[in-house]
Amino acid sequence: MEATYPKSLKLKKNTEIQKLFSEGKSVSKYPLRLVFVPLDNDSTTTFGVSVSKKYFKHATDRNYFKRVLRETFRKNKHVLLDPISNTPYAFMFFYQTKDKLSYTEIEEKTKSLFEKFISQLEKSKQQSAQE
Repeated sequence: MEATYPKSLKLKKNTEIQKLFSEGKSVSKYPLRLVFVPLDNDSTTTFGVSVSKKYFKHATDRNYFKRVLRETFRKNKHVLLDPISNTPYAFMFFYQTKDKLSYTEIEEKTKSLFEKFISQLEKSKQQSAQE
């Protein structure tokens, strides 16, 4: 898979964002949280990032962490998207602390968060198959 973050992957539709916050489930790995919801089959997988104004008052700080989150997603999206290639999802990626972690720490947390999401998805598939 190509390590890019094209416009087609960006979460922009209000309907998808509202669905994320009303029906979405989440996975956390301090200080990151991934909220996700499966979409209709005619949609494509989309991804958005968010950094709280509560923790970072200055826009430059928020923008820095949003850039870091997008970059870690871009470099590690194969971990997240390869196992779910047949089902489209909407994802929102949150940075939820006032601690300023380094890029390498955030990248390690991102990888472990994506792996945790995949393992949770596999567990739910196994449970639904047993029922």
